[in-house]
Amino acid sequence: MTPLESLVASGTKLWLDSIDPDLVAENRALGATGATSNPIIVSGLIKTGRFDDLIKQYLEAGDDDSTIAWKTTDHLVSEAQAVFRPVWEQTKGDDGWVSFELDPLLEDKDCKLSIPERSAKYVELGKYWSAGKGNRMIKIPATPAGLGAIEELCAAGVTLNVTLIFSERQYVAAREAMWRGAQRRKSLQSFKSVYSIFVSRLDVYTEKHVPELSPAAQGMVGIVNAKHIWRLNQAYWADKKLPLKQEIIFASTGTKKPNDPPWKYVEAFAGSDIETNPPETNDKVQKSGRTFTRQVDQLPPQAVLDEIAAKVDMQKLEDTLMAEGLAKFADPQKELLALIASKRKALKPIGV
Repeated sequence: MTPLESLVASGTKLWLDSIDPDLVAENRALGATGATSNPIIVSGLIKTGRFDDLIKQYLEAGDDDSTIAWKTTDHLVSEAQAVFRPVWEQTKGDDGWVSFELDPLLEDKDCKLSIPERSAKYVELGKYWSAGKGNRMIKIPATPAGLGAIEELCAAGVTLNVTLIFSERQYVAAREAMWRGAQRRKSLQSFKSVYSIFVSRLDVYTEKHVPELSPAAQGMVGIVNAKHIWRLNQAYWADKKLPLKQEIIFASTGTKKPNDPPWKYVEAFAGSDIETNPPETNDKVQKSGRTFTRQVDQLPPQAVLDEIAAKVDMQKLEDTLMAEGLAKFADPQKELLALIASKRKALKPIGV
């Protein structure tokens, strides 16, 4: 049994943090059953030049830069969906999803829309990009505007991945809105939701902002926080008797510190729910020779938990990481549009 096979055997659903067609095929063979996308991933694929012919078609159709960016994203996500659709069908919608991120520019600091107007735009876009798309999950951020759109989208039958979650507060707000929306559906048969909890960014934050943490606690805050939210999620849905699982995605599982073993976060959450691992993390895990067993319900010693509770201001952490997260959320979309503009010049036929 390979390391990734042991991870899946422990009870973890392995989703790829990429929609690169080659990596999707490769990781599907390794046991991945879903994928997720974002503008950074799409930009990276366009930069390879592998999709220049596709972009030329859109240019010849007279599409503007924004339209080309979204059409390219839609194309790439659809291709990944086709790979994972058999899983989706076999599990009756419990797995086999590919996430499609809505317009991050709705969270840009220069966006002139009010929060209710942004929420309405999320609802409009979520319905549009999910219509008739089967195993496509719509990714929406746990911002005020994103949270304000969850109930309506869920009530309309859209399957959601709530992302940019750093804290219990955000998770609870997302979950409550989701359940309100679900209860407005005619049937709960196909109701599925996931909540992406970011992990490694919390440990980067505490190293910088809470240096007084002991060696035993430093580097554990992301794991402790995500496991706490996972427990809350398990308890909340336990009595709802739903056909499909409402799950946590353990996101941002690539290590940021050179001294950390690359499997640090992968191993910590083995045994339940979903991990979206970057391709390079999966590569390193696969080469580790390790066997992964259930760890998701194992916590560090009580003294470490008490220290984290005493020294880490979670509201300050959430505010700081959200500010950083929104920049990381909106800026890549601007970079994607700039990249399309440069492709427009590079691919323009001579004499045109």
